[in-house]
Amino acid sequence: MAAETLKSGAGAGGAAAVRRLLLDNGALTALIVLVIAMSALSGDFLTTDNLLNVGVQAAVTAILAFGVTFVIVSAGIDLSVGSVAALSATVLAWSATQHGVPVVLAVVLAVATGIAAGLVNGFLIAYGKLPPFIATLAMLSVARGLSLVISEGSPIAFPDSVSHLGDTLGGWLPVPVLVMAVMGLIAAFVLGRTYIGRSMYAIGGNEEAARLSGLRVKKQKLAIYALSGVFAAAAGVVLASRLSSAQPQAADGYELDAIAAVVIGGASLAGGTGKASGTLIGALILAVLRNGLNLLSVSAFWQQVVIGVVIALAVLLDTVRRKAGATPMAAGTGSGGGKGRQAATYGLAAVVTVAIVGATSFLHGGNSSSANPKVGLALSTLNNPFFVQIQSGAKAEAKKLGVDLTVTDAQNDASQQANQLQNFTSSGLDSIIVNPVDSDAASNSVKAADKAKIPVIAVDRGVNKATVDALVASDNVAGGELAAKTVAEKLGGTGKIVILQGQAGTSAARERAEGFAKGLKAYPGIQVLAQQPADFDRTKGLDVMSNLLQAHPDVQGVIAANDEMALGAIKALGSKAGKSVQVVGFDGTPDGLTAVKNGTLYASVAQQPSQLGRIAVDNALKALQGKKVEETVKVPVKVVTKENVAGFSG
Repeated sequence: MAAETLKSGAGAGGAAAVRRLLLDNGALTALIVLVIAMSALSGDFLTTDNLLNVGVQAAVTAILAFGVTFVIVSAGIDLSVGSVAALSATVLAWSATQHGVPVVLAVVLAVATGIAAGLVNGFLIAYGKLPPFIATLAMLSVARGLSLVISEGSPIAFPDSVSHLGDTLGGWLPVPVLVMAVMGLIAAFVLGRTYIGRSMYAIGGNEEAARLSGLRVKKQKLAIYALSGVFAAAAGVVLASRLSSAQPQAADGYELDAIAAVVIGGASLAGGTGKASGTLIGALILAVLRNGLNLLSVSAFWQQVVIGVVIALAVLLDTVRRKAGATPMAAGTGSGGGKGRQAATYGLAAVVTVAIVGATSFLHGGNSSSANPKVGLALSTLNNPFFVQIQSGAKAEAKKLGVDLTVTDAQNDASQQANQLQNFTSSGLDSIIVNPVDSDAASNSVKAADKAKIPVIAVDRGVNKATVDALVASDNVAGGELAAKTVAEKLGGTGKIVILQGQAGTSAARERAEGFAKGLKAYPGIQVLAQQPADFDRTKGLDVMSNLLQAHPDVQGVIAANDEMALGAIKALGSKAGKSVQVVGFDGTPDGLTAVKNGTLYASVAQQPSQLGRIAVDNALKALQGKKVEETVKVPVKVVTKENVAGFSG
């Protein structure tokens, strides 16, 4: 009886120990499961090149997240880190390349920019008594706006000496991974071995108790947010180095990824807990998820759903862990035995992962690859009907030719597209079609594909500073001139118009704006009352046009850089559209053509996007087969009005 009781107690104790191990190392367990699952689902995941890609893709998020860890441990929040990263990189590029500031001093200015932004956040929170959410939300807007002002909405080439941060050492070890490791060690040291690190845990655990114990809480908060700014600046420099240019819209939304990495890594939003190692694991989980889902050709929209579910599960695990009495330790506060157990846990996890993944890799080794050519299509966005039509044309042609087509959506994020192109290259696709978010930012990824002997076709937009086998595109500048000519002639050569510009920093917006300006030079009687960006978005087109009507009720014409903004403008104009106010759009999307038929949209400069997709796939296959392809394949633009819309097909 006693023996049975003892055996039962031992079994229960063993189960409790395993349960406690899993609860205390939930993020690590999740990472192991993800790696094993992705290895089982995709034979391309477990390659040296792809694993290095995962490290590179995690680097910027991890560096940002290390800084955010300081803030969250102290029970704060920092929503500004993505914008501060973009601003710091812009300051570096602007000062070094456009004003001749020595590169070393320019780097110092970039870091100082991050510190200044962090100090402003800290001052508003500690002395201005603003909630951290509000203070950092304001800085998010201010920093992004300053980045656009300084760069005038256009990417700025990054100094070559700093761009080496985006390269590799010895031709295989990515520098961003090394920078991530160094910044992680610094974060771990600050949290576990410094006075300010202990202060973070004290403030996050109980701010009032920390104050009563003699801690100068306000000054510590200044230092905490300044540290977050330093890490944001470092992340911005690494990101811009990867893209070889400072993008004013870079790192948009990265603050959410950084916060997610910290929470997934085991930190509590209530403050008082969190470790640099946990944050690194959280960033790696996000990178593995995105990389693996790319390799499995999962839609970018579903990727967002999956990542949201993972974040929710991470917070749920934190709740379960607290209820179960698990106590994730503050860095540097554990005993030597605790650290030994933690090291043993990590070592055991590594052994188990290697063993299972090795077996999975062996199974994949026997699989035969598809006989069909594999082509990747990297689109800048699928939130715009124009690019959806490019995808439709490409898919139809791929099906006709027996090509396996994988499509990715960068959501207008140049760094995300760089990751997707790297995934295409490492997974051994036969050919790549790229529609660049930005022509400069895509260059390094295209060079990597060229080095791997993978043919690259650019569609709609070219790639600067890199070689592509062919460019399949319409002429945005010529299309812009046509749009200007169309509205000017409709108004009889005289009249007042407004221009709705595209998203600042994108090549399409710049080129179409250039075309509008060139076309209007021939019509001195046309007065441009205002030019405002509406970001290629219908809702923003509605809002911006509504605002402009308050200041310029006498407007007679509107030129929009795409049909979506034109449709928003039509909604704002109401009964005036097509009667007293003539609106010209761009792209020839289905909704735009419907508006042309109805007479509310006077004309659309149509690029025949489905033809672009079809021709791009044709050329990708030709290049893969070693056949001759033209360096530039021009698809003519066409002004579609009510008179010819019935016979037009995009």
